Amino acid sequence: MFQWYQARLAARPLLTQAATTSLLFAVGDIAAQQVVDRRGLRGHDYVRTGRMLLYGGVIFGPCAATWFRLLSRHVRLATPTATTLARVACDQGAFAPVFIGVFLSSMAVLEGGSPRDKLRGTYRQALLSNWMVWPFVQVVNFALVPLQHRLLFVNVVSVGWNCWLSFLNSKEAAAEEKGREE
Repeated sequence: MFQWYQARLAARPLLTQAATTSLLFAVGDIAAQQVVDRRGLRGHDYVRTGRMLLYGGVIFGPCAATWFRLLSRHVRLATPTATTLARVACDQGAFAPVFIGVFLSSMAVLEGGSPRDKLRGTYRQALLSNWMVWPFVQVVNFALVPLQHRLLFVNVVSVGWNCWLSFLNSKEAAAEEKGREE
């Protein structure tokens, strides 16, 4: 299986990374619905899973793959440790705040809601939660994982993270829906 993935990655890196991201974002949402929300198959929101699949493959996958290449190419300091820490600082200081906003706004639009309300309701909590997990993950990623596998590494770790984001997003969506009904 890994050799097949390696061959696809060598032949079509961006497409392979986008497809992998898409699949693993969907897996994270399925986990959120089945493990966290305990919806069961009858209660599963397939449209929600589709939104996560779409976002992962169309937005996050290509952007993160490009971001990792840019960091690798342009953030190089005197020592490997300094380089790793600088890449983590760039990632968590620039990419994470922007893409948490992009995620929440995208989900709001796809749900027919207000990006402003979504950001107001969940952005801070999502960003603070991000900073409790991802700097440590990215230290390992930038220090030990080869460039071509960094997005895959992030995607595997992201199954749990996307489960959390999906849960936060659905919690906010339910609150917005309840507010519209009242």
